[in-house]
Amino acid sequence: MVVSSSAQRLARVLITGVSVVYSLIGLLYFMGGPAIGLLAAAVTVAVVSTHYVNMRAALRGGRPPLFPATLVLQAVVTYAGDYLLPSGWSSIAAPLLAGTLLVFLGLRWAVPLVVLMMSYEGAIMWIGPHYAVVTLFYVIAVPITGSMIYVLVRLVRVAAELEEARAELADAAVLKERLRISRDLHDGLGRSLTAIALKGDLAARLMDRDPASARGEVGELVRVAREAAQDVRHVARGYRAMSLSGETDRAAALLESSGVSCQAHLADVALPRRAEEALAWGVREAVTNVLRHSRATTCTITTSLRDGRVRLEVANDGAAGTPAREPGGGLTGLAERASQAGGTSAAAPTDGGGFLLTMEVPA
Repeated sequence: MVVSSSAQRLARVLITGVSVVYSLIGLLYFMGGPAIGLLAAAVTVAVVSTHYVNMRAALRGGRPPLFPATLVLQAVVTYAGDYLLPSGWSSIAAPLLAGTLLVFLGLRWAVPLVVLMMSYEGAIMWIGPHYAVVTLFYVIAVPITGSMIYVLVRLVRVAAELEEARAELADAAVLKERLRISRDLHDGLGRSLTAIALKGDLAARLMDRDPASARGEVGELVRVAREAAQDVRHVARGYRAMSLSGETDRAAALLESSGVSCQAHLADVALPRRAEEALAWGVREAVTNVLRHSRATTCTITTSLRDGRVRLEVANDGAAGTPAREPGGGLTGLAERASQAGGTSAAAPTDGGGFLLTMEVPA
């Protein structure tokens, strides 16, 4: 797990600060003499060291290499002091152990253990009613300190998960943009480049026997090339405003100039922007397939309204086979556009040897 550096630094500082405070309390045993003080210092070092090893791994999102031995060792040095030192040593180290238990064992197992620790500290610290406040302080310190350590570790882990999610979203955004560019270039430029190739071939054939017509085809070729250049600029800017009627008019003109008779019948329906653009892309893709993959002589473009949905049908009489479904483009890209508009699309050969592309979107 990649850990947030700022959150990790904050957690380290706070957890280290808590460990230092409890260590200083342990050094009060020097008031009982050098021998007891040194023993208390040694036990303190053992507690803080094992706690550090466990927390260092926890803040990195994992467990110590020797886990659960490190957890058991911290518990041993926490309560061993009760048999080596006077006045309930474990009340100083138990809060740190509570944090370790909550972090590594989870709430289901750790909470009962913390409650047991509180009961134990209350029992060994109780001297009489005059010390009730002191006893209560040490008892409450166990869950409060343990919860603080648990929350800090969770903060670091959640921050790390958020950073990972942010990185994944950034990668997904980049991939989505690449797919958009790929799809738009395929769908937008495919028709234009196909038309340019057809116009160029036709102009070459007409050059000798009908120069005037050849010049007309060259002029059309230049116009289509300019449209292609504009399409590239729109793709780069991420702006693809299209209208169904405008795309249908351009498709009909292109088909007619390529020798394919085209009839268009569009229902007079006001469509949402996304739905209209999806249908416009459907017309463009269908016309591109007619020019690329068929020897059609007729093509019809119709839309109809039924049950709150608009249905587009583009049919031709000369399918040479189903066009390829390239990832991010072609019929696959068209299906994605239809889905984004809340609709569906389909394409298949017809019984009469033609080809039919359909798309339905909400009106």
